Amino acid sequence: MELLLASAIGLLAAGGTYLCLRARTFPVVLGLTLLSYAVNLFIFAAGGLRIGQPPIVGASLAMSDPLPQALVLTAIVIGFAMTAYLVVLAVRARAETGGDHVDGGA
Repeated sequence: MELLLASAIGLLAAGGTYLCLRARTFPVVLGLTLLSYAVNLFIFAAGGLRIGQPPIVGASLAMSDPLPQALVLTAIVIGFAMTAYLVVLAVRARAETGGDHVDGGA
């Protein structure tokens, strides 16, 4: 299971990095989204997610750490807002320049 999770994080990070290096705006936005998914999975893996355990101190002998869950939930909301902002910027840049190159070229 750990190998599967590590492979998923690696593939998402590699795909996101590859798309961020493209010269068009839409692949860059998709690349940033994939990178944010990879970081969210990494935070979950680093937090040691325990299935079926309550995140409350004293509720049972083994508890789940609620901090990684809160961090990922916050990152999801911020990532969605940032993606929406980048899409608006990309549409505005396309309207201004007539092309969708990242550097402003046609």
